[in-house]
Amino acid sequence: MAFGNANSRTINRAQTSAAYDEGLRSYMLRVYNYMGVGLAITGLVAFAVAQMAVQYGPSGEIVALTQIGQTLFMGPLKWVVMLAPLGLVLLFSARLHAMSASSAQAVFWLFAALMGLSLSSILITYTSESVAQVFFITAGTFGAMSLYGYTTKKSLAAWGSFLFMGLIGVIIASIVSHFVGSSALQFGISVIGVLVFVGLTAYDTQRIKESYSVHMDGEMTSKTAIHGALRLYLDFINLFVMLISLFGNQR
Repeated sequence: MAFGNANSRTINRAQTSAAYDEGLRSYMLRVYNYMGVGLAITGLVAFAVAQMAVQYGPSGEIVALTQIGQTLFMGPLKWVVMLAPLGLVLLFSARLHAMSASSAQAVFWLFAALMGLSLSSILITYTSESVAQVFFITAGTFGAMSLYGYTTKKSLAAWGSFLFMGLIGVIIASIVSHFVGSSALQFGISVIGVLVFVGLTAYDTQRIKESYSVHMDGEMTSKTAIHGALRLYLDFINLFVMLISLFGNQR
């Protein structure tokens, strides 16, 4: 009887572990799917706005900004374009617990679209070839670090405080650089920013993995997955912005 009970407990643990692993894979796949759709929305909006914002010459060179481009990037509205995504992501993070899963998903799509509007200037500033090259570099780097964060048995919790301090430093330095206009400062920000967001990709992936629980209902699972997708989306976008600043070829 004792042997039978021990064997039954072993089988139950194996079944529980298998159910957890299957649920975790499904959860992480949902996170990456949300993130992927968000990136697709951002890219499509950025491309559409970039096409409407500039006039192209016969050789594909940019001749001038259109009325739409002048309104978005030259007038007071440029501050709205720059700051609206930040305001929305702060609101999203603060109100996520009170939202339904469908509302959280809609807000995430809206945020991704606003980011596309904000990042359309990159498609205007840099050549299409360099944007594509840096995107694939970003995707490869992100994929490798996210895989590391998911598979490593080592806790990355100790990285959190250092990465957070690095992130604050990058934000402050970026604000200063906007007014100072120093190329050396911008180069340093980009280098440090790459290191910070590479680390955050692994760190956030592990935290998202650890946030999964078999006891969450469908609504909570969806909301948690959307929040995780937002974190990885921001890591990807910021890593791309830092890398394009380092390696992008301007028109």
